[in-house]
Formats: sequence, structure tokens, C-alpha cells
Amino acid sequence: MTDSCACGADRDRRKLLAFLGAAMVATGQPVDEVEDELREVGRRLGAPDVQVAAGPTGVHVGLASGDPATFESVDGRLRLDQAVDVRLIRHLLVTGRIAREEALDRLLGLRGKPLRYPAWLAEGGLVVVAVGICLILQPGLANLAAAALGGVIVIGLSRMAQWHSSLLALLPTMAAFAVSALVFAAAAAGLLDGALRTVLPPLAVLLPGALMVTGLSELAAGAMVAGASRLLYGTVQLLLFALGVAAAATLLGTPAQLLGNVRVSGLGWWAAPLGLVVIGVGITLMEGVPVRLAPWVLGVLAVTFLVQLGGQRLGTPALGSFLGAIAASIGASTAELVRRQLPRLVVFLPSFWLLVPGSLGLIGVSEVAILSGEGSTVGFDVVGVVLAIAMGLLVGSAVSRALRALVGRLRRRTSSEEDFTS
Repeated sequence: MTDSCACGADRDRRKLLAFLGAAMVATGQPVDEVEDELREVGRRLGAPDVQVAAGPTGVHVGLASGDPATFESVDGRLRLDQAVDVRLIRHLLVTGRIAREEALDRLLGLRGKPLRYPAWLAEGGLVVVAVGICLILQPGLANLAAAALGGVIVIGLSRMAQWHSSLLALLPTMAAFAVSALVFAAAAAGLLDGALRTVLPPLAVLLPGALMVTGLSELAAGAMVAGASRLLYGTVQLLLFALGVAAAATLLGTPAQLLGNVRVSGLGWWAAPLGLVVIGVGITLMEGVPVRLAPWVLGVLAVTFLVQLGGQRLGTPALGSFLGAIAASIGASTAELVRRQLPRLVVFLPSFWLLVPGSLGLIGVSEVAILSGEGSTVGFDVVGVVLAIAMGLLVGSAVSRALRALVGRLRRRTSSEEDFTS
């Protein structure tokens, strides 16, 4: 009877850890961090020798070497508001302030959590984000209108893609083709300039920039299977987007002079600051981010943008991307230290839409496909920017971990002194 109870308790602990790990992966957290944090939770639950193997599609958990293991698959990504709940549950488990049964129930109900805002408002957030990114990348009135209309097209295609898995696989190509056809036709009619950069804002939310950089960071951390699979998947997605752009340009017979990487500046200096605010509002609507956390999202976005811009002015786009990635990582970790229950991913992931590694990659791959004689130069530029962001992420993560460890030691020392004096 005792052995049966012990086996049941072990099974429940494995199930809880597996569900928690799968939820953490679904928030976009690198698998090496997921494994480390699950081991910490396992020690708190009385399993100091817990064995964890996390991947992009699932998590295996065993309580000790040679023991039975439990597998839980990752069923798609979680919204940022759900990521807040995952972080809170993990924090409560580590501090022993929640029962295992309650934690498991909350994890099981996570997927069914309703949107914080009405569905139409959450979907409209994509249009808001597209306009915000356009204010930074291509600040012209006609370009803003095209970006907003492109966002509406992406929403419609995303809804249609939910009908069947095969349509979902084709979404990158369909979205890129539809938006590109709209923008290229407008450029050919003389309604706007800088067509290629105008294509990017409506597609930025779908682009695999964060996925590819996370994959590179996992490779550098030794998570070879997860890193290589993410990088390969992101590259294929990027090629599908580029295919849609190239197909639209070919079908419409768009001349090469309309497809250069040209930036217009029809608006004043205030376009970029306004774009940051608009992006923050759009992310809050799309991802259901609580209003109380929106200032933190905006703060890290602003810091990332300013540091990236400064690096570009002082050196090259690669230097700006490197410094911007460091700023995003350290800024998000600092926010988490100030607000201990705030997951740094909530304020960190939106910064990728400013760094836009996927967008820069799409520009490069599209230019390689459309323009002749520039492939090698563009390709090296794309690789340089993506690698610079990955290296900046690694440096920022190392500094952030050291900072968190230092703050943790100071907090424990302060707590011990308070216990001694009392």
C-alpha cells in the first residue's frame, strides 16, 4: 500500500513538472533555461536528482536516473498574458506557496484562458503593431496606410488558415504574396516609395526572427538538437515568406528600381517615438498583456531602440543589433528583478520586433531572389546581423544571470540578517 502511494506521488510530481516544462517552452523560453528552472522546482518538490530533457516540441521528465519518465508535448505557443501565469506558477512552486494539485489545475486550464480583451480588439492589435513598426521602418503617410491595410489582409488570411493545417503551413507564402501584391501595385502606380520596406510591417508579427535567434542561443548553450531544429524551421519559414514576395514581384512585373532597400522620411523625428508607443499598445492588445505591465514593455522597447540606434550611428547595423540585443536582455532581466513575478520574456520578446532579425532577413532573401548581382553582399549582411543579435543575446544573458545571482545572494543575506536581529 505504501509503495502504491509512493508511486502515485512520484507520478503526480512528474506530471506537474512535465506540464510546467511544456508550458515554459510554449512561452518561447530557451530549452536550456527550461531545464535549469525545472531542476530548481524539482528540488523544491523533493526530487533533487530530477532528469529533464526539453525540446521545442515536448519535455521528458524523470525524478532520478533510471526512473520512469513522463512526456508532455508542446501544443503551440502561449500568449504573453499566459506566460505571466506560467511564471507566477513556477515562482509559487519554488517558494512553496502553492499546492501541487492547485498548480497542476492552473496549468491544465491555461490553454482555455479567455482573451483579456474582445477578440476583435485583440486581432486589431496586429494592425496597430504594423502601423507602429512602419512609423519606425518607413515613416510615410502612404506607407502607413498600406501597412494598415496589409495588417487587415494578414488577419483575414490568418483566420482562413485556422480551417485546415495545410492552409496554416501555407500562411507565410500567402500572407507575403497578398501584402506584396498590394504594396508593389501601389508603388507601380506612383502612390508610395520604398515598397520593399513597406511590405515588412504587416508581416513582422509572423516572421521567425525571435525563433531563429533563440535557436542560435540554444546552439551556443549546447542544446544542439533544439537549436538546430529551430534554426532550420525558421530558415524554411523565411524562405516561404521570400517566395511570396518574389512571386508577387514576378507576377506584377515590378521593375527592380522599385524594389531597393530604400527608406522614406515623409514624417518628422517624432515618428519613431510615436511608433514605439503604438507598438506597445498593439502588443498589449494582441497578447493580452495586463495594463499594469504595459509600461515595462514600453520601457524595454524604448531602451532597445535607443541603444540599437546609437550603435547604428556609431558603427554598422550589425553593431546596433548586437548592442540592442544586449540592452533588451539586460533591460528585461532588470524589470524582472524589480517586479519579481514579472516574467522577463513578457518584456523581452516584443523587443525582437524592433530588432527585426526576421525582417532584415526577409529583405535580404527577397533581394537575393529578385535582384541580380547583389546576392553575396546581401547574404553576408543578413548573416552578420542575425549573428550579431545572437551574440548580443548571449552576452546579455550572461550579464543578466550574474546580476540575478548577485541580487539573490544579497536578498538571502538581508533575510538572514533580519532573522538574526529578530
